[in-house]
Amino acid sequence: MEKNQEYIEKLRESGLRPTKQRIKICDVLFNRESTFHFSISDLIKKIQNTDEKTISLATVYNTVHAFKKKGYLKEITINEAQSYFDTNTSEHHHFFDENEKKLIDIEDGEIEPIKLVKRIPGKKIASIEVLVRVATDNQNQK
Repeated sequence: MEKNQEYIEKLRESGLRPTKQRIKICDVLFNRESTFHFSISDLIKKIQNTDEKTISLATVYNTVHAFKKKGYLKEITINEAQSYFDTNTSEHHHFFDENEKKLIDIEDGEIEPIKLVKRIPGKKIASIEVLVRVATDNQNQK
């Protein structure tokens, strides 16, 4: 199936009209070999770098959130004012580099199974995803 047709179907399934701008957003998000971690402002900059036409903030925001709602993207909340999105929607862990403001995947083989001792009565664990914050170690810099 042609990529544009795939994007058109994703947009329609998300309840969005497949405009040229939204197809461009799909291309930037999904036409890549590896996982893409981004904030809304990162995505806008990337779109502007690949296209001479501007796409409104509202279109980008609405498209990203519609894709999140449909399960095409995962949102990783860093703090109350900062979220990133991930094109890899499987359960996995992340490093967050606080200096570079960048998410980095932690692969399954790079972390041992997490064992939780505390349980909440009447509840079961649906998933465990860890966010490890890292920053430059100034003591080891020379």
